[in-house]
Amino acid sequence: MLKQRIITALVLLAILLPALFADSPDAFCAVTLVMMAAGAWEWGRMNGYGPKSSLMIGMDCVVLCALSWKLGWMSKSMPLLWSIVGGAWVLGAAFLLRRGVPGWATLPKAVRVIGGVLALWAAWLAVAQARVVGINFLLSILMLVWMADVAAYFAGRAFGMRIAKVKLAPSISPGKSWEGVWGGMLGVLVLALVWTYLDAHWQAGVPSLYTRVAMQSWLLLPLVVLFMGAMSVAGDLVESLIKRSVGVKDSSGLLPGHGGVLDRVDALLPTLPLAMMLKTLLG
Repeated sequence: MLKQRIITALVLLAILLPALFADSPDAFCAVTLVMMAAGAWEWGRMNGYGPKSSLMIGMDCVVLCALSWKLGWMSKSMPLLWSIVGGAWVLGAAFLLRRGVPGWATLPKAVRVIGGVLALWAAWLAVAQARVVGINFLLSILMLVWMADVAAYFAGRAFGMRIAKVKLAPSISPGKSWEGVWGGMLGVLVLALVWTYLDAHWQAGVPSLYTRVAMQSWLLLPLVVLFMGAMSVAGDLVESLIKRSVGVKDSSGLLPGHGGVLDRVDALLPTLPLAMMLKTLLG
């Protein structure tokens, strides 16, 4: 399993890194479009659709992304769209997590499928726009999610159940603890402070998300970072809730050793649109 994970990670890096650092954002946008389409295919399978229907759901996602690309939305400021998507994620995640695992199956199938495809499309458009803004800006978002996950893992391993004495969401993701969440939040706070300092020290041509927030108010920075970290946890929990409801461990086996595409991007689905919302609101 470890060997598989390492090989898969190396292959993904070999594809993503050259695309990310290419002179034009087109290569990265194309690679991420394929990933989101694969995620939509997984989404169809997880919601009870057969192979052909799931493939069509993936193609629907491709059409939405390609149309947005054709219309030039990758470089267009869209504060209303991102405010709607961001608000939908906050309210939707709260609604789903409150209803718990049994509540997922009670939602109409069409609502589940359309909601998932739209979430994947919005995440693709957000990551494409972030890449157009600049690599430093995009990486600051991606690294926030990575730091929240890694710091939560190590904090949970070291301190899990030693302080709070209760799990975060035992019926959804039994392995997650409050101590892990607190560790993840501390990790993203440190990341934001260090990144903001390095932006200033190296006079970054493209400010990171953290620098953009700090330029408005240093008091706002920890609030925004903690909110983004919390939403990355929410994205992870929502996917865990859905997988537990349909009785699967992974969204698919597309990424050997890692599960499926949705297993890798779940925390990014809310954070990418929310980051673009903040960017458009803060300027």
